[in-house]
Amino acid sequence: MASDVVIRPARATDEREILELFRSTWSRVSEPGPRRPADAAVFDERHPVESYLVAERGQRVVGYIAHGPASPLDTNRHVRHIQGLAVLASARGGGVAQALVEAACAAARAGGARRMNLRVLGHNEPARRLYRRCGFAVAGVLPEEFLLDGVYVDDVWMSRSLSDLREPAQP
Repeated sequence: MASDVVIRPARATDEREILELFRSTWSRVSEPGPRRPADAAVFDERHPVESYLVAERGQRVVGYIAHGPASPLDTNRHVRHIQGLAVLASARGGGVAQALVEAACAAARAGGARRMNLRVLGHNEPARRLYRRCGFAVAGVLPEEFLLDGVYVDDVWMSRSLSDLREPAQP
């Protein structure tokens, strides 16, 4: 990763930049849901500021990752779920996304989690390659789960153990 990028916990004051990043990177390749309105809240009860990490270059947020409990059940508190990841186009290709994923996994492990799960659209091959580099494996596929712009797209579930945290692979 470029040495001028710092991964840090998000702050409430990052909300506007995170929303702008989400909106600027939104596409049907990565998102089955609608584009968020310009005045949408990022942080809420289900997605508190503490669940976000940001990649910052200078004073600008160039990427974020959100992770949270896989469910509200106490019986699987040991499982975390990546809920969103985005990197500005101008910051891609330098390992920012991989550093965010690895930092989220390390934070989850430090919080007592044993597994990290995520969902990715079947046609989002760049994201799937990233997650494989970070040690994730396909745990299951829901065929044709989404109808996006007239095309059926699979919902791919991926998972990795957090008990084997290692140095991240090079991009």
